[in-house]
Amino acid sequence: MLSRVADSLYWMSRYIERAENNARIAEVNLQMLLDLTNQDEADPNQQWDPIISSLEENELFASLYPTPDGKAVIDFVSLQKKNPNSIASCLTRARENARTTSEQISSEMWEQINRLYLFAKSDTAKKLVRTSPYEFFKRIITGSHLFQGITDATMTHGEGWDFIRIGKLLERADCTSRLLDIKYHILLPSGEKVGGNIDTIQWMSVLRSCSALEAYRKLYFGQVAPWKVAEFIITHSAFPRSIRFSVDCFDAALHRISGSAETKYDNEAERLSGRLRYDLDYATIGEIFKFGLHEYLEKIQDRLAEIDHAILATYCADNTAEPSS
Repeated sequence: MLSRVADSLYWMSRYIERAENNARIAEVNLQMLLDLTNQDEADPNQQWDPIISSLEENELFASLYPTPDGKAVIDFVSLQKKNPNSIASCLTRARENARTTSEQISSEMWEQINRLYLFAKSDTAKKLVRTSPYEFFKRIITGSHLFQGITDATMTHGEGWDFIRIGKLLERADCTSRLLDIKYHILLPSGEKVGGNIDTIQWMSVLRSCSALEAYRKLYFGQVAPWKVAEFIITHSAFPRSIRFSVDCFDAALHRISGSAETKYDNEAERLSGRLRYDLDYATIGEIFKFGLHEYLEKIQDRLAEIDHAILATYCADNTAEPSS
């Protein structure tokens, strides 16, 4: 496969996943604010801070919105053209990458990604962001799920499909690690005891942001505990949004592309992904907390960035137009 095509499929998938992740985080935050309405200790503005932190665009947000509040965050995450990680910006880049690979993707995939892009650019979307942001975010999430389903159902499961899966799963692992890191390191209000009402609501919101609350409750009973949430989101082998599951799957996809056995490696991307997969397969939550959850998740993010760079160097060396974050 041409490096240009591999690069475009990879980034198309990452941008679709990023748009969905941002929509889900914002949508869950709206629900959480309703849950916190009767909590006297809750600071509504603080509940929006982690969203901006997860995008790593704090300075840009501050420069665009002198008086930050919930409406400003929603606009910044949704339709702000100057924000390279807004939903509208991500869908624009995803569509452009899809357009350049029309010979590789199915017509149904193109129609769906174009439909999602046109919705995000429409007056209807602008109105929903102002009047019913919850509905806007739900339509983005549903549209992304539909695109993923169409991709699996209409595209040959060969190299192109594997590059799409790698992009989606690497982006998902990175977003999940940032979500968990921000909750543990930033979100907990000063003076709030672990296990308090606000703490429980926030940890439930983390699970909802990963579409993991129902799956978590089927495995764990009783109170939503931070260490159990971390264990589930990091190390669960069968939950499709856990870090471990994502790494297992994109490592397998890398080996399918090269044809090498999963116990060996043919290039630097496979070596790095294999080491991360091995470490996650044998990690325990006790060891992770002993090392430091924040430090551990930062290390995961660094290693995912290294894998991203190695993938681009191995398969997409002729194309350096897309950013790596």
